[in-house]
Amino acid sequence: MNKRSAEETKQQILVAARKTFAGQGYAQANMRRIALEAGISVGGVYLHFKNKEELYQTLQREWMDQLNRNTINALRDSSEPAEAIASFITTSIEFVRCNREMINLTGRETNFSFNSELKRGFFRERRRLIADLIDQGIAAGTFRPCDSAEAARIIFNILRGFVLSMVIDEDALFSPEGCVDLVLNGLVRREKQ
Repeated sequence: MNKRSAEETKQQILVAARKTFAGQGYAQANMRRIALEAGISVGGVYLHFKNKEELYQTLQREWMDQLNRNTINALRDSSEPAEAIASFITTSIEFVRCNREMINLTGRETNFSFNSELKRGFFRERRRLIADLIDQGIAAGTFRPCDSAEAARIIFNILRGFVLSMVIDEDALFSPEGCVDLVLNGLVRREKQ
């Protein structure tokens, strides 16, 4: 098998796995079903992934890497701190909306805790990025002085609440614009100076 063909086959397997996991859940999915969906032999799947767990973890890593790439690209176009926070929030919410099947799968698999260190590291990096944006805003005089790590945790958990709402209560979903407005402007009316 040449390198290009091997990569195409691997991508075929990942597409099939995404569909199978989303349709059946992790516990009910199996390598045979994924192979059938991909149109290859079970042995062909095992050439690329040693087991179902590794296949699922690969999907998680791809999902996390794509969100990070989208965020970095959005931040590259942001010229000032408030705009960067708005881009971070908007990119996160839109990414989750576009990847609803993986969100729903992860939300349904409540006893599914492997790869938790990967997730914790991913979440730490996302919070650190928000805190850095807040620190830049404080230094520029755009944001009032505050504990940037605490503010980052709050913003990050607002976004995690959006993700959870997709799984549990779609009526609780909010717009990126509404979230940005609340985070950057708050609820308290301020007199114009």
